Amino acid sequence: MFTAKRGMPACPDSARQYRLTAQLADMNPGAAIIRVSLNDPKQAWPHPHAIVRDEAGETLELGRTTSKVAARWILRVWPEADWTRPHTLDLADATLTRSDPITAGRGC
Repeated sequence: MFTAKRGMPACPDSARQYRLTAQLADMNPGAAIIRVSLNDPKQAWPHPHAIVRDEAGETLELGRTTSKVAARWILRVWPEADWTRPHTLDLADATLTRSDPITAGRGC
């Protein structure tokens, strides 16, 4: 990333978050939210994993590579998040919220 004087990023973090959500929306047409965790159900060790849902809450199919790339991008843009718990990214307003187990059970 380009830097301004004194090592400050040239783009504020919020701009980065909005750019990422725009890219993810283009990559996953119809997506409304993306749930990200390090617990891929097909892996025995921590592994970036994303589940994409539309406005109705229906899961959109993702390839393994697309799921991993989306999860890694989100992890990099929000490094301060506690990634021991799953998080949900709302693509409409670029907000990342922690997904508690109760919410996760209801489809988020």
